[in-house]
Amino acid sequence: MPETATPATELASQYIAQVTGDLEANLKEQERIGAEITALQEQLAALQHDHGVLVSMQEALGMTTPPSGSAAASESAVLPSPRRKKAVPAAGEKQKARKSAATPAKKTAKKPAAKKEAAKKPVTKRADSAKAAEPTLVELIRRHLTEQKEPRSAAEISTALSEAHPHRGIAAKVVRVTLEGLVAKSQAERSKQGRSVFYTAPASEPAAAPEAAAQPKDTDS
Repeated sequence: MPETATPATELASQYIAQVTGDLEANLKEQERIGAEITALQEQLAALQHDHGVLVSMQEALGMTTPPSGSAAASESAVLPSPRRKKAVPAAGEKQKARKSAATPAKKTAKKPAAKKEAAKKPVTKRADSAKAAEPTLVELIRRHLTEQKEPRSAAEISTALSEAHPHRGIAAKVVRVTLEGLVAKSQAERSKQGRSVFYTAPASEPAAAPEAAAQPKDTDS
């Protein structure tokens, strides 16, 4: 009796050890996959944020992209659904089938499509005109610098423009890049106070002084 109990006990111990090891391996695998999912979600959020910043920078730099032809390609790529096979007509019905096949197809299906295209054109024109009437980010920044009497940082300018134009989604990084572009074109001035960088509108040169200096002296005396 004790001899048979010993192998059973050893077998149970082996199963317990194996199940315990499998559970630990399962938990470690879950933790690994969970960490990968979290990292991928963070990467996706970062890519989405960078996409928004790049789109804003593209708008600030005045870059235009050609309209995507994916919609037209998808519409042209749509194939008509296959027709169902009709039963073979009887000898007396062949003539009727030929007459119906000889009649031209109706063109009423093209009319709704033409109406939709005609309706899209005024909407597109209104959207383009509204977008053209709205000032660019460069114009907004130059106008803001002109209105300020003291130097402003990129963060302050970004906050002010975001409050004045909440629908634009203005990012601080885009404002900083635009300001540096204005400085490079001598359309804005940059100054440093410690580690902070501030921007101002370019100083307007006095027009009266040069004109007075350029006038020749009276030599009639």
